[in-house]
Amino acid sequence: MDTEAVLRAKYRVLAGRLDETTLRLWAAAEARSLGHGGVSAVARICDLSRTTIYAGIEELKAAKKRAVAVKRVEGERRVRAPGGGRKKLTDKDPELLRRLEALVEPMTRGDPQSPLRWTCKSTTRLAAELARGGHPASQRTVCDLLAQLDYSLQSTRKTREGAQHPDRDAQFVHIAQLVAQFQASRQPVISVDTKKKELIGDFTNRGREWRPQGQPEAVRVHDFADPELGKVVPYGVYDLSANAGWVSVGIDHDTAEFAVESIRRWWREMGAPLYRRARQLLITADCGGSNGHRLRLWKVELQKLADELGLALRVCHFPPGTSKWNKIEHRMFCHITQNWRGRPLISRQVVVNLIGRTTTTQGLRIQAKLDTRKYQPGIKITDDQLAAIALEPDSFHGEWNYTIKPKR
Repeated sequence: MDTEAVLRAKYRVLAGRLDETTLRLWAAAEARSLGHGGVSAVARICDLSRTTIYAGIEELKAAKKRAVAVKRVEGERRVRAPGGGRKKLTDKDPELLRRLEALVEPMTRGDPQSPLRWTCKSTTRLAAELARGGHPASQRTVCDLLAQLDYSLQSTRKTREGAQHPDRDAQFVHIAQLVAQFQASRQPVISVDTKKKELIGDFTNRGREWRPQGQPEAVRVHDFADPELGKVVPYGVYDLSANAGWVSVGIDHDTAEFAVESIRRWWREMGAPLYRRARQLLITADCGGSNGHRLRLWKVELQKLADELGLALRVCHFPPGTSKWNKIEHRMFCHITQNWRGRPLISRQVVVNLIGRTTTTQGLRIQAKLDTRKYQPGIKITDDQLAAIALEPDSFHGEWNYTIKPKR
């Protein structure tokens, strides 16, 4: 039985036996015992205002009774007569709730010409607008009424991925089956992607880090790139079977040439020693960016890599709008972001060190190195160059799934 259900059962038993003072103190005691959110829960269950409960909490803290209009008559307390006390604002103004809800949701329930349509709907502004419309209410009352209407403060939530391809789920199944096949035959499987560019210098970095009280690390007010330090481009390669990763920290453009060079470095440093008998390599990647399925340079550079390593490169792209499903996102990049939270990335070497020191309790290990090469953007690939690639598309969505074989 959950906490609110227990509290509701208690209230049913006690409601008719408590006078105003005792009810207020009992509600305050229950709210304190519940901790964070207790006042709202008790107010909702007991139909009391939050102000009343807070008043009771103050009485309990002071360990003394407030002066109340109570007199002893023949050994019993005399409370207000039935129906006494201040009337609820909604009883005196039946239109108040409807008008408030119209202001909060003008598109679906109210007037689309609402004056608050294009402004921040704070409780202060809502109270002011209600007063202008002849429905005076305090900011605190507006808070209580919104809770009564089952409204709460909420941020936006990223759930929409745009138009979904009809074969989206089938592509996920296809990738999962190929990954299982490669792992069963002990062939390498990697997930690749580019992490967002990071400013180098004493700039703010989201998150918080433990520091001495009142001594936050000072950073610049404005996030304008330093002309000398510039930005870095981390390109990651995550080995699904070994739970290990490689990150090339580039200082130039995020191109397909840079992406394939990062895969090449991973193979030399980590892949080759681990997969000595590899005959092929499965690469899972997003549909866009420097490793996009429509990017000709990506395929040309992969052909060079296949020839160099003597491996058949099997490539599978995730459907459009599903980049967050890429394994590297939630198995490697998220841990890197957590490791450098709240720390300014003051130099390129700091970025390399923080990435390389990222570990997890599940055994994740990462190597990172700086790539100081310059990569030319906008390289054009001719039809003849594209036709020279030893590319074999799969029968299922060959634009997403294909194999590039070595020519020698």
